[in-house]
Amino acid sequence: MENTSTRRTGQVLLVWGLLVVAANLRASLTGVGPLLDRVQSDLGLAPAVAGLLNTLPLLAFAGLAPLVPGLTARWGAERLLGGALVVLALGVAVRWIPTTAGLFLGTALIGAGIAVGNVLLPSLIRRDFPTRVGLLTSAYATVMGGVAAVASGVAVPIAQAAPGGWRTALGCWVVLALVAVLVWLPQLRTPRPSGSSGPSGPGKPARGGQRLPWSSGLAWAVTAFMGLQSLGFYVIVTWLPQVFQDNGVDPATAGWLLFVFQVIAVLASLAVPRAMRRARDQRGLAAVCSAVLLVGYAGLFAAPGWALLWSAVLGLGGGACLVLALVFIGLRAPDAASAGALSAMAQSVGYLLAAVGPVVFGLLHSLGSGWRAPLLLMVAAAAAQTAVALVAGRGTVLPARGPRPEPAVPAAKSGVSNGR
Repeated sequence: MENTSTRRTGQVLLVWGLLVVAANLRASLTGVGPLLDRVQSDLGLAPAVAGLLNTLPLLAFAGLAPLVPGLTARWGAERLLGGALVVLALGVAVRWIPTTAGLFLGTALIGAGIAVGNVLLPSLIRRDFPTRVGLLTSAYATVMGGVAAVASGVAVPIAQAAPGGWRTALGCWVVLALVAVLVWLPQLRTPRPSGSSGPSGPGKPARGGQRLPWSSGLAWAVTAFMGLQSLGFYVIVTWLPQVFQDNGVDPATAGWLLFVFQVIAVLASLAVPRAMRRARDQRGLAAVCSAVLLVGYAGLFAAPGWALLWSAVLGLGGGACLVLALVFIGLRAPDAASAGALSAMAQSVGYLLAAVGPVVFGLLHSLGSGWRAPLLLMVAAAAAQTAVALVAGRGTVLPARGPRPEPAVPAAKSGVSNGR
């Protein structure tokens, strides 16, 4: 009875830890957009340089994600995630320093810390709660999105009221990061299960970690779904207010419309687990949710004056697709190690698309065609996502893959010949 009670307490602490970690994975980023004009004016930054504050974390996500399985194999998931939270807290604190160098260095550290969390949360859920992947993925996506929406909403009021202005508005999130570090501490003290090495699989982890499934068509379908929905999300949060303003909406209302998008996305993410219970696989659900995005982009193209409707439609499709993209990582992988590798692959390519998407969207607009050509691009992306959903949502799993082989040990140093 005592062992059962202890195990249950450990699971509750782990769930709370995962949710508090999730609360930190977007909040320090979404507060930048509403303050970008103030930052640019105060520091004298060129528009392209200021834009790096939004792009730099996404590039960190894409560049560091493939390294996480190998680091997990070396350090263990709990310790690696704890270290990532410390780096994240340090990044938020450094960004509070009143210099341009501190702002960009802090942003890079924040991107590095979040990159690790992005990859590890799906694999930890797959490892420790294999029968509740959909429910817990929806919970952490909801927390992540909800706190992100709050961060974007309070950024300007904090900058106006607090000493330090926009620096305080960006730096205050260090409190939430430190809370996450404290909440995660019990996971560092808890011994790993016998014969397990965290998400990298049973037994002693290989030196190189789990191989990424680059040759799998199913993995590429999951990766494409993740990438296309990420592209859409970051295009929306970057450009949707400007699209509305250019169609006659005042700036304040445009900001509230983006908040509507985020709130409805959070509510939609809560509905996904219930919808998944009724389906043997997720093809139909993923295709319908992707088609909702397509309708939102097409509606914005054809009737941009209906701004509130299209904000709601895009939030409905976007929130559901985010949860599905994360759920696919757990459900399409045969074990936690494979989930970590698939997460690294999907998020590496996905966030590279997310970094490039807003740039291409803005470039098409600057070429003189208004918003019609950029919106047609998003219609095409949503159509492609709908097609990919029919593969990514299929109820199959990747074949089990072994870890990368350890490097051969020279016979002269090992004392034995290496027969591999």
